[in-house]
Amino acid sequence: MGLTAFYNSFAAQSFYETWLVLLTALCLLLLLVERYVSGLEKGLTVKESADDKLESARPPNSGNALKVLARKYLIVYAMVMGADWLQGPYVYSLYREQYGFPERLVALLFVTGFVSAGMAAPLVGVWADQHGRRKLCLAFCVTYALACILILFPALPILLGGRLLGGISTSILFSAFESWLISSASAAGLPSADLSTIMGRATLVNGFVATGAGVFSNKLVASTGNFASPFIASGCLLVLAYFVISGTWLENYGSGGGSVTTDVFQLERLGQAWRIVREDPMLLVLGLTQTCFEGSMYLFVFIWVPSLQQVTNYDGTLPFGYIFSSFMVSMMIGSLLYTMIVAYSKIKGVDSSLTTHAKLSSIVCAVSALALASSISSRSEEVRFWAFCAFEACVGMYYPVQGMLRGTLISNEHRATLSSLFRVPLNIFVVFSLLTGVSSARQAVLSGSAIMLAFSSLMTGAVIVNQSDVVAVGNGHRA
Repeated sequence: MGLTAFYNSFAAQSFYETWLVLLTALCLLLLLVERYVSGLEKGLTVKESADDKLESARPPNSGNALKVLARKYLIVYAMVMGADWLQGPYVYSLYREQYGFPERLVALLFVTGFVSAGMAAPLVGVWADQHGRRKLCLAFCVTYALACILILFPALPILLGGRLLGGISTSILFSAFESWLISSASAAGLPSADLSTIMGRATLVNGFVATGAGVFSNKLVASTGNFASPFIASGCLLVLAYFVISGTWLENYGSGGGSVTTDVFQLERLGQAWRIVREDPMLLVLGLTQTCFEGSMYLFVFIWVPSLQQVTNYDGTLPFGYIFSSFMVSMMIGSLLYTMIVAYSKIKGVDSSLTTHAKLSSIVCAVSALALASSISSRSEEVRFWAFCAFEACVGMYYPVQGMLRGTLISNEHRATLSSLFRVPLNIFVVFSLLTGVSSARQAVLSGSAIMLAFSSLMTGAVIVNQSDVVAVGNGHRA
């Protein structure tokens, strides 16, 4: 029996290590292709006449400004996302296996984080626009580091406090950082193509960092025998990010930013933001897509471990670090596909940036729905693993696509506010699903996510793609 268990454990490790190597090889191949396509695009840009440059209002020093902004943003982005990804493979295992909490209590802890994120989301966006995106990014480093400290204590009240801080931190991470980048790019006079380049590179960097974080956390847990050790490493990285942001980033605001106000909760500003969304079908669909896709993604974080465990033939603990790294390499593959498609589209001149990204958004949601549906219909561990890799590839395309759509359709004055406002229904969707999405309803949650993604794909095609051709070119902003 001992030999059988050893063989099964070795077979599991070998299968996932093999696919990690194969996916990495595919990623490197696509990276070479992406370099070639990007080179063709740059060659086309070099041939642009002086009149074309003048007409496009491209500043003569935009190339240097692009490099400086990309370096400032990507260094910080790599740190904060690395801190987040270090925790990814072992949040569920820490609660469930090391602390011995029942699955419903684990679900409650996850729900607490999402409720906290949902309640904080509107205020986080308003405070970022009003008091400064840089200040909120610094606050993220503090609150998330505190969350890493609290998770080390296996007492339910302390863990709930950590989840509350984690939820607030998540709201800041996925609104203030992107808003700072877009506003800084606008202030530097960078065109949308350069912003698209930075966002594509950010997703690629995110993939590299996440892959390394998965392997590192796997080795860290193996050497320490403690699922909490990646959280300590995460806290150290957040401290480093705090000092880098303090030393390299400049502050930027939304409309009325930096002024003193007595409306702490900014109810008037929130009401104005809601009216903007309500009156614009394109923004409504943009919010729908964010709710459906990111909601499914957060549910996936909770579900992928028990879903693979449910169908595995191997004894013992699966190599979650290697599996997580495979997901992250898949995300990098999606990011590379995005940059190649955008570069090729620019070379051919077939679509506007808005139309291209709207079509990509619809396709990403459709493929994600198919991937989740495949994982539901199969009882094969290998098929579920491949379906999950396909879903992560869609994640790699989603972030730069959605970021560009937000940058095009939302004005700087309300960017962080609206981006955070979109997270309210997202967190409601996740909380509702997690309250029922334990072992007895796991398949139903995945099915619901697949249906919502398919609906989002259809709505994006019907509204944003159809209306994108009539959007005024101008500065590209609607709201």
